[in-house]
Amino acid sequence: MSGAARIAARVHVEAALAPGAGIELGVGPAHHLRNVLRLQPGDLIGVFNARDGEFEASIAGFAKGVARVTIGALRRVPRPEPDLWLCFAPIKRARLDAMVEKATELGVSRLVPVFTRHTAMERVNRERLAAIAVEAAEQCERLSVPDVDAPVDLAELLGRWPADRQLIVADESGAGAPIATALAGLAGPFAVLTGPEGGFASGELDALGRAVFVRRVGLGPRILRADTAAIAALAVLQAIVGDGGLAPRFVGQGQS
Repeated sequence: MSGAARIAARVHVEAALAPGAGIELGVGPAHHLRNVLRLQPGDLIGVFNARDGEFEASIAGFAKGVARVTIGALRRVPRPEPDLWLCFAPIKRARLDAMVEKATELGVSRLVPVFTRHTAMERVNRERLAAIAVEAAEQCERLSVPDVDAPVDLAELLGRWPADRQLIVADESGAGAPIATALAGLAGPFAVLTGPEGGFASGELDALGRAVFVRRVGLGPRILRADTAAIAALAVLQAIVGDGGLAPRFVGQGQS
């Protein structure tokens, strides 16, 4: 395996990757490589996916809105990554985009928009969020890209929740245990749930409290914005029981 060559960019691809293969990159990546980064034929980039790993690739040329590349040496083999979900009530676009970007950087494997009683946003642009997740994965050196689910109502989410997955709920009411205390002794897999800008309704908190897989947690003495709460909860969880700590407990292949 070789990782010594300097690459100019990383590009996530769905195509199968193997040394010597030739693939085409679509309009978006081709535009970025040619018109933003000003790369030329012969320049090296990295191409990757969670299935095959990451490879060097030489730009063979540009034509008709695509970039043709030839796959070279393997840089990184596939490896286990966190099986960690973020369930979130959609919030204003700029904050939502930033939250998806940071969640991807923090290792989230699945993004689940959840409509609650106080959710102000009426629709979610999954295509845009997926594109943001791809760009964040390319930037942060991970091999996988989070899945972006279709939006779901909170009641439906709880009704079909997998019993073996702990749901860590950011509870702004003050009724939750400190997150570090709540995580002590818990085994994954895990998911984090954050509410809308107006918070969860009292009936929603009651329903969450009745679910055996739910752990309502506090994130400190200050009231955090929804996007800040998501990032804070993910960072603490990763540090204590995830791949940001010394003893990962929920790293695994694939996503449930």
